[in-house]
Amino acid sequence: MGQIEAYFEYITEFNILSTILRILLAALAGGIIGNERGRSGRPAGFRTHILVCLGGAMTALVSLYVYVMTGMGGDIFRIPASVVSGIGFLGAGIIMVRDSNNISGLTTAAGMWVTAIIGIAFGFGFYLGGILTTVICMINASWLMKIDHRRSREIYYYFEVKDVTMIEKVLEQVQTLLDNNVSFETIPAKSGLSGSVGFNITTANTGNQKEIKDALNRIEGVSFVVPGRYYLRHHH
Repeated sequence: MGQIEAYFEYITEFNILSTILRILLAALAGGIIGNERGRSGRPAGFRTHILVCLGGAMTALVSLYVYVMTGMGGDIFRIPASVVSGIGFLGAGIIMVRDSNNISGLTTAAGMWVTAIIGIAFGFGFYLGGILTTVICMINASWLMKIDHRRSREIYYYFEVKDVTMIEKVLEQVQTLLDNNVSFETIPAKSGLSGSVGFNITTANTGNQKEIKDALNRIEGVSFVVPGRYYLRHHH
């Protein structure tokens, strides 16, 4: 028992073996998290997460090296703290707005931020925290993602009715098409055409989105359909 405790104490100190272990664990953790994101077709995948986690580990290791090897004082957490804030710029490049303000990439950006902190944890030798956080990230990416998808199957469309006199007929046909599983929100027409009325619709219909869009377009009185919601922008 004493030998095991001595071994664990040794790898938590700053030495050659612990340095190698910390770098390898950071690369492994980044690869595990990034592999799932890559398989999901996300913009930041396997290699990106490895680099982010390694970068986090190296900032911690460099801080430790300067503190331990040179004896210089100062705040050894200053460089890692800068990484935690700076990773936001990388995350901002991953987040995209598309399809009438539908936002994608938030989970990947958050994952990159956590991956950087996992790297910092391994760099400082906080093995338990790094390993547990990696495991929780994988649970979040696999099991919890499936639960989240089941809970968030709502699909959004925006369409316009050419004439106010046709609204009632059009809405009835939309409800029939989507099995009454739809809610409507009336907004000013995006096209600006006189007499047109805009509608945001929300549906939990899990059918083929392209087929639904085409079917909506074929309804008499509908001028056009686009995926996503439309929000009226206020100009000051």
